[in-house]
Amino acid sequence: MPQNSAGDGLWCRRYREVREPVARLVCFPHAGGTAPFFRPVPFALKSRVEVIAIQYPGRQDRRSETPIEDIPTLAERVHEVLSGQPELPLTLFGHSMGAIVAFEVARRFESDGKTPARLYASGRRGPATHRDEIVHRRDDAGIMAEIRRLNGSAATILDDEEIMRAALPALRADYRAVETYRCAPETTVGCPISALTGDADPKTTLDEAKEWAAHTTGPFDLQVFTGGHFFLTSHLDGILELLDRNFEADASRANA
Repeated sequence: MPQNSAGDGLWCRRYREVREPVARLVCFPHAGGTAPFFRPVPFALKSRVEVIAIQYPGRQDRRSETPIEDIPTLAERVHEVLSGQPELPLTLFGHSMGAIVAFEVARRFESDGKTPARLYASGRRGPATHRDEIVHRRDDAGIMAEIRRLNGSAATILDDEEIMRAALPALRADYRAVETYRCAPETTVGCPISALTGDADPKTTLDEAKEWAAHTTGPFDLQVFTGGHFFLTSHLDGILELLDRNFEADASRANA
C-alpha cells in the first residue's frame, strides 16, 4: 500500500476520520480560500467517504510559504501529494479557482491511467472560456473591492487590517494564477463532469458554465442554484445530497 508523502500534512486536511472508506473526495478552495471552508462536508455526507480539503501554500498555518502563482505548478504539487495516498476511487470538487485546479489534477491522474470517478466544477466557467480579468494587477484596495463584490468568505474580515495584510499576498497570487491560466478548447478528461453554478454569479454565466461539457468525453450535467458566486454556502444541504446520490451511482457503475 502506498505511504503518504511528506507533504501530506501540509496539503491535506482531514476533519473527520472514516473507517474503511469506500471512496475519497478531495475539495479545492477558491482564490484566497482555505481548507476549513470545506470543514462541514465530512460531517454531513452520509456516504462512507474520506474527505480531504486542500490547503494551498501562503495562508493560515502555511503563511510563511510562498504562494504558487500558476495553476499548472499548483496542480502538479497537489497531484504529487495525492498520488501518495492509499488508492481509493477519487472524486474531485473545486469551487471557482479550485474548479480549474481540480480539472488540471484530474488530467494528471488520467495521464497516470487513473481516471477519477467524477469532477465537480463549482462556480467557474469552462476552462477554455476566457475573460480579460486583471484583479491581480490592482492595488490592495482594488483586490479587497473584488472580494466585497463577490461577498466571499473573506468579506467578513476585510475590516481587520492585520488579517487582511497577511491574506493579501495569497489572494494576489491566486488571482494571478487563475487569471493567467489558459486551456485549449480541445482539452478533455474522461471522467464525468458535474458543473454547479449560481443563477446570479457575476463570474460565470449559465452559457459559460455549460462550456464544461466540451471538456469531458464522459457524461456531463449542469446544476443551477439561486444565488451569486458563493451560492454553495446557502445550498450546502442540497449539494451534499447531490454528492451522496452520485457517490452511490458512481459506485454502482464501477461495480457493474
